[in-house]
Amino acid sequence: MPSIGVMGAGSVGLYLGGCLQAAGASVVFVGRPSHVSVLQAHGLRLTDYLGRDQIIAAESLNLATNPNALTQCDLVLVTVQSAATPAVAKELAEYLKPGAVVISFQNGVRNAETLRTAMPKQNVLAGMVPFNVLNCGEGRFHQGSFGQLEVAEHVLLAGFLDAFSRAGLPLSLQADMPAVLWGKLLLNLNNAINALSNIPLKAELSQRDYRRCLSLAQREALALYQQAGIKPMQLTPLPPAWLARLLNVPDWLFKRLAQRMLAMDPLARSSMWEDLEAGRTTEVDWIQGEVLALAAQLGQGAPVNACLLNLIREAEQAGHARRSWTGADLLAQLQSSLA
Repeated sequence: MPSIGVMGAGSVGLYLGGCLQAAGASVVFVGRPSHVSVLQAHGLRLTDYLGRDQIIAAESLNLATNPNALTQCDLVLVTVQSAATPAVAKELAEYLKPGAVVISFQNGVRNAETLRTAMPKQNVLAGMVPFNVLNCGEGRFHQGSFGQLEVAEHVLLAGFLDAFSRAGLPLSLQADMPAVLWGKLLLNLNNAINALSNIPLKAELSQRDYRRCLSLAQREALALYQQAGIKPMQLTPLPPAWLARLLNVPDWLFKRLAQRMLAMDPLARSSMWEDLEAGRTTEVDWIQGEVLALAAQLGQGAPVNACLLNLIREAEQAGHARRSWTGADLLAQLQSSLA
């Protein structure tokens, strides 16, 4: 049986690793001491919007705070915040055995590249987690939306496919992961909007003004993609450009046409909202920031995404006193950035 490690035992890492262990895999979790202490006290509980409810007892969890615990792992899932990637890459390069497979299941489009540069002796692959995982406290992690894990195709993944399938997390192997990551980035532009709204994702996406905010951000990014020759993969039933237009329709029509997009737990929220709640620095630089970086390469501006980035920065500074933006107010703010 292959040994699997999770570097970054936060919401996504604990959920993926927990599902794998519940299905019989041998898993080592490396996380912050605060997360480890919670798991030692409560164990790990996995739930989802379809009714999953599994508990892994604390004594059954292989928990560590140092990556040297991963030395014998055949596969390591990297789920740390993007800002930590360069430091984590150096640590993993020191401890992982040559030939180990490493999958970056992180937001943004460049993390696998950062890991690969620092880890020439390992096989680093880009991956993508399409669904939301919420930390509900006391060791419970909840998958609130749908989607299938995407990973760059590689012959070395053959030995792990069965473990992921048994865990209810089948891997979709992709020949063009950059297209997948740029497509996911378009959807992740909503993370900031959801965080600023301070309401669950389903409630936010059910309100036209918030969707119009997302449409502005996506259309701005898509225009830059076109100039750069980037062709994002279609990750929803509609092509990206069509989805950006659909977001503008009235609520009653959107609910009818976008039932799959709204098929999520009513309590699901974005990871950026969760970061703000926890007082952590968000990943906005690896989401809106990627749009700004692309605009700079092209000698263009990206005022809508720049505005969202700045509002998230203000929210980080404000902490729990941050403003909860209504859809109308946020839309007006973004529209004014275009003036």
